[in-house]
Amino acid sequence: MSASLRLQAGLRLALFGWFIVAVAVGRQELLLRLPQPVLPALVLSLTALLVILCRRVTPLREHLDQLDLRWFLIPHLTRFVGIWFLVLHQRGIMPEAFAVPAGWGDIVTAALAGLILILPLAPATRRRAVTIWNAVGLVDLLFVVATAARLTLASSTGMQVMGYLPLSLLPTFLVPILLASHLVLFSRLAATEASEAR
Repeated sequence: MSASLRLQAGLRLALFGWFIVAVAVGRQELLLRLPQPVLPALVLSLTALLVILCRRVTPLREHLDQLDLRWFLIPHLTRFVGIWFLVLHQRGIMPEAFAVPAGWGDIVTAALAGLILILPLAPATRRRAVTIWNAVGLVDLLFVVATAARLTLASSTGMQVMGYLPLSLLPTFLVPILLASHLVLFSRLAATEASEAR
């Protein structure tokens, strides 16, 4: 087995293991037992760990540097979960202060990612579109995390729905991956631009 295939197999195994742990956390409803400030800290810590691994583990960094930019957008199609936020708000389960801006922001970000993925764009145009989308998507995601943190700190019950499966997978698994992908993509775009400027 080649080094590239071993790396891909290792990545899949690591992601699967992390996903299983995140599901176990959700099934045990452990997030509901944590002190309020721990959840945002957990999201940011997991994100920081991912970014460090992506930049410091040479085979992983080299693999990510070779990927077509579109691969970075594919995970963001999961942000159509914003539709579910709006449904939960309509049912009175999720607060409007979170569900409406987070829901619509995620829906727009996912839709733009989908358009960039399917439109036949020239490479330079695609890169510009990805750069703009990445900035918009990161701002939206940071706003979502900040809003969730603010509402969690303001009320012990305001964002309790995020402690139950399947939504508990957002802070424990999906959001750190999405945040890290935005940051790694910024680094990748900056390196490409710098190399072309030489």
